[in-house]
Amino acid sequence: MLGILKQPIVVTTEINVSLVALTVMGLMSRLWGLSYPRAVVFDEVYYGQFVSLYMKRIFFVDDSGPPLGHMLLALGGYIGGFDGNFLWNRIGAEYTTNVPVWSLRLLPALAGALCVPLAYQVVVELQFSHCAALGAALLILLENSLITQSRFMLLESILIFFILLAVLSYLKFYNLQRHSSFSGSWWFWLLLTGVACSCAVGVKYMGLFTYMLLLAVAGLHFWHMIGDQNFSNVSLVCHCLARGLALVVIPLAMYLSFFYVHLTLLYRSGPHDQIMTSAFQASLEGGLARITQGQPLEVAYGSQITLRNVLGKPMQCWLHSHTNTYPIRYENGRGSSHQQQVTCYPFKDVNNWWIVKDPGMQQLVVSNPPRPVRHGHIVQLVHGITTRYLNTHDVAAPLSPHTQEVSCYIDYNVSMPAQNLWRVEIVNRESETDVWKTILSEVRFVHVNTSAVLKASGFLSGASLPEWGYQQLEVVGEKLSKGYHQSMVWNVEEHRYGKSQEQKERQVELHSPTQMDMSKNLSFMAKFMELQWKILTLKNEATEHKYSSSALDWITMDTNIAYWLHPTSGAQIHLLGNVVTWASANVAALIYTCLSLWYLIRRRRRIYDIPEDVWQLWVAAGGICLGGWAVNYLPFFLMEKTLFLYHYLPALTFQILLIPIVLQHLGTHLCRPPLLRSMFSALVVAWFSSIYLVYCTFSPVTYGEPSLSVTELKDLRWKESWNVLFRKQ
Repeated sequence: MLGILKQPIVVTTEINVSLVALTVMGLMSRLWGLSYPRAVVFDEVYYGQFVSLYMKRIFFVDDSGPPLGHMLLALGGYIGGFDGNFLWNRIGAEYTTNVPVWSLRLLPALAGALCVPLAYQVVVELQFSHCAALGAALLILLENSLITQSRFMLLESILIFFILLAVLSYLKFYNLQRHSSFSGSWWFWLLLTGVACSCAVGVKYMGLFTYMLLLAVAGLHFWHMIGDQNFSNVSLVCHCLARGLALVVIPLAMYLSFFYVHLTLLYRSGPHDQIMTSAFQASLEGGLARITQGQPLEVAYGSQITLRNVLGKPMQCWLHSHTNTYPIRYENGRGSSHQQQVTCYPFKDVNNWWIVKDPGMQQLVVSNPPRPVRHGHIVQLVHGITTRYLNTHDVAAPLSPHTQEVSCYIDYNVSMPAQNLWRVEIVNRESETDVWKTILSEVRFVHVNTSAVLKASGFLSGASLPEWGYQQLEVVGEKLSKGYHQSMVWNVEEHRYGKSQEQKERQVELHSPTQMDMSKNLSFMAKFMELQWKILTLKNEATEHKYSSSALDWITMDTNIAYWLHPTSGAQIHLLGNVVTWASANVAALIYTCLSLWYLIRRRRRIYDIPEDVWQLWVAAGGICLGGWAVNYLPFFLMEKTLFLYHYLPALTFQILLIPIVLQHLGTHLCRPPLLRSMFSALVVAWFSSIYLVYCTFSPVTYGEPSLSVTELKDLRWKESWNVLFRKQ
């Protein structure tokens, strides 16, 4: 035992100096002058709002994607001690002293810097030379567009970091497969692949493209394993379960965890509450939860309620009536019932209150004990202020003549009897005897006489009633045969047990504030499902932007984005790529495609121009690099959204990785004579020198300094389609 101490304890390690140097250069290129400009740059005006809401723990919904990216930006603000107090209202606004600009931009910059060594390692793991890997890293290092995008409070650099990390992790895992399956390092890289994939998807849904690519590659590799007789059945099952756990189960669990943290942090009511259901709003501190304390859970006969439409977009609204009647004749000459108007009103109002009445009894108060209303029960809805009954009949609605008019019945002593019986159908019921619950139950009201369903049609038509209806939204009776829609579903938001039988006393009661408290909060999964559905469906309409572009413009970089302009000098920042790199990436993709087709045709004729192991590496590299470019680029042709040049950056990153791979292949297998190989090497050196020269040329608009004169700016406008800003002298 003591003999061990007679010899010195020595620890040896290998350091890849190239990798360390690349990391240092990446950090320098992304972190240098990070606080400049100390002003809001382009989409910082968008993401900054969410960072402020995180700092104040205020709930919000961003329809652009999951919350991980926003939380990482907020982490930078938290590290810097940001209190969230800044008005993110315009690009170019100067940051106040309480805004930690360096900290807010730190994580995107670090992610962008680490993409440089990741690119190096990806090419190495693809079994290409260290020289090719060094070339790939330097191309990423000197790519102006990637530098610009990573130096501000934006998400693309974080997305690209997780994408490259996922690819690298899978390649390392796959290369370990041959000789050390189920070892510690094998498990580490497999699990890290799943973690990185979930993080990529959690930052932006664009990460889903690379995730699906890696799943396809993993599936193909496992398919080949099935045909390998060296693997037993038990071993194959274990491999399948391991991949399923790491690449499916863990990413799903992590994705849920992002929302769990998001919802835990944002527990206060905020400006986006109105698009969520009443149950969700009631789970937040303040807002509806502040209004609602002490409310009965079960709706009973005699309950006084407000009914909110579940659809909630483009605005929330409540079932409403007032003393005004429909005009005898509309502008188009059609007649109406001249009954009391029923609308959907987007504000809280005393005229939103209704009383749930038992058709077989006259009382409008809750009995003791209360008699709860259940699924399938027949009720009458009495307007609280006017005491008229909710009614519909075979009269065309004012704006939607194919549907029935909904009104509060006035007895004009004509041949139009009241039809005011409604069947309560609880949509989200668990059994046929479910009790109608406040906030939690989503109900439809089916008219007994005509089978029409109470519906807020103004949401779908986008039209509001004319002046006689005070521009409120139309409510109609829609036939069941027309199908189901959220505009037909309502939930009780405010609720009290009525105590006053006399009308005057009841009006005083209706005017008094309610107090309600949701004793039963929504579960995390219920909140997650609702929030996820809102993110996926609540899409802003595609609008034209000064710097928006089409996917076709990106390949040749026929567009740019002006990110920032100094208020007095000519200093400015643009999202512009390295022209030589972008052109080289397109050429490399074309050469790879043509060579692959040529090799395939020749191999079909049993002519093998390159060794089998080289062919396998060539195909694998194309699957990752060209496949990564395709899955991150082609889907944009199918998207109906406003597109910008930065959407192309993940695809561009994969295409850049292909350049040194193609160059190595050309130099090794097509330029075999020494003279030709020397000439090829000289051309590569000249080509790379031109990339560095272009990087230096465009650095002033990449970093925003030094300030350029009008003449110098005009010299940088290499394409007429580029929008370079010239300040008037």
